[in-house]
Amino acid sequence: MTPDQQGTERATILDLQNVTCHYQANQPAVQNISITAQEGEIICLLGPSGCGKTTTLRAIAGFEKVTTGDVFLNGQLVSSANTHIPTERRRVGMVFQDYALFPHLRVEENVSFGLQALSRTSRHERTATMLELVGLTGFEQRYPHELSGGQQQRVALARALAPNPVILLMDEPFSNLDPDMTIKMRNELYRLLRQTNTTAVLVTHDHQEAFAMADRVAVLQDGILVQYDTPETIYHRPTCQFVAEFVGKADFIPGVIQHGTIETEIGAFPNQGRYQGNSKVMVMVRPDDIKMSQSTSNHAKIISRQFRGSQHLYAIELPTGHIVHSVEPSDHSYEVNTHVSLEIIATHTVLFEHPTESTS
Repeated sequence: MTPDQQGTERATILDLQNVTCHYQANQPAVQNISITAQEGEIICLLGPSGCGKTTTLRAIAGFEKVTTGDVFLNGQLVSSANTHIPTERRRVGMVFQDYALFPHLRVEENVSFGLQALSRTSRHERTATMLELVGLTGFEQRYPHELSGGQQQRVALARALAPNPVILLMDEPFSNLDPDMTIKMRNELYRLLRQTNTTAVLVTHDHQEAFAMADRVAVLQDGILVQYDTPETIYHRPTCQFVAEFVGKADFIPGVIQHGTIETEIGAFPNQGRYQGNSKVMVMVRPDDIKMSQSTSNHAKIISRQFRGSQHLYAIELPTGHIVHSVEPSDHSYEVNTHVSLEIIATHTVLFEHPTESTS
């Protein structure tokens, strides 16, 4: 049992302990992955293609055997070097990238496919309940090809949740939807998971999707877990430059720690890091950390502007040639080549080692 933010004890549903999986003898696909998820928690596996997200998900589902480490589901050991409980005995629900609906079965038959152990009456009642939950009452007799992409995804969700799984596993479930439908379905899925108190693992390469859905985010790089924390911590306090850049626009400018602050060419940042006086560091700067105003005396110059609806994203060249970015409301715009002054409005400082310091 683990207490949640309100202090309520919640059971640990998923526990990966130092899990390693190999596709080739000398090349692990994932290495020493340790992740936990409590009952009702939504976690996201986030990272670029080939980082090990889907392999980790498949190891949880039982589609991949682990080389070393342990996988526990609801307190039961289901995978280790010497143990492998088959997928069908793990009580996991799966939503695949292409939904994997049976094209020759109607909606009602797709949803009830995993309920064969129930009586006909119970199977019908459970199917009706799930279709009502996903808003598809009245679509029972349709075939998958007669549904929209969003409706097909709802059927896949209803089918995965119908057997009341211990955990729901989803592999890029929104990848086949257009952007507007993605946002709508993401909101509906979030509501559904909260309503049913379902523990879920979502694989995605989209940090905005991960931030919108997850209680905690696991960022993977080259098969290694580099950070596992809340979306807010991942964004505001990344543990490495890879995470900082992957979860949002980030610039890095050199600074020197002097008299308790970090001095940079755009101003002073408070020193909240582990580095001591006179150390050279790299300061992470996000676009919302900088406020700019037009100036005739400053050498910083706007070199590009991107319209983003409610905001403009500006790229600003500093006298040293370093580039930083700033977001400003789009009701007023600055022209390219405008000289500007910069004001730091960051509430915290994220520091990384300076390249020259790490090699000295």
